[in-house]
Amino acid sequence: MTFLQLVAAASSRAHRSVEGGRGLVVSGTYTLPGAPFSFGAHAVVVEVSRETGQVTILRYVGVHDCGRIVNPRLVEGQIIGGITQGLGQALTEDVVYSPEGQPLTGSLLDYALPKAHEMPPLILETLEVPSPTNPLGAKGIGSVSTVPAPAAVANAVLDALASFGVRHLDTPLTAEKIWRAMQGAREVEHPF
Repeated sequence: MTFLQLVAAASSRAHRSVEGGRGLVVSGTYTLPGAPFSFGAHAVVVEVSRETGQVTILRYVGVHDCGRIVNPRLVEGQIIGGITQGLGQALTEDVVYSPEGQPLTGSLLDYALPKAHEMPPLILETLEVPSPTNPLGAKGIGSVSTVPAPAAVANAVLDALASFGVRHLDTPLTAEKIWRAMQGAREVEHPF
């Protein structure tokens, strides 16, 4: 019998009169014995224009684990979406206020979200390491690409700026911010 047939039978008048009108009722509980931890690693290679400060991502590689994968397309979409969100945080997204405290980025017309055509090619690998904490072996995938993306990009940019003596920049790493940092710092010999 199909699930649809089961629901129809459980909802029928004859079944309700026998079971007290409850229809199809299923209940149960499950408590995880521990938290299922996902993992991931990202590596980024960037190029920074000396003339403009513009960052170009030359190579982006990410490896992720989310336990047992039920729907590979959904997992891939969440990973790409998380990386996109992380690139926005690293390179473009900024809430700006006037000196009086008035928000100048009051809508998405002023707030620079990454667009699909701005995304670099991604080299992605997803591992299936089943979680021992639940019967399905599933883990979360939502943050496993969002969290490392901005750090990987920021580290790559700072590595590219090392010869200028730039050791720290707050995100977002806009072209103007990077250009100003390069102009304000003298170029030093790379230690390698």
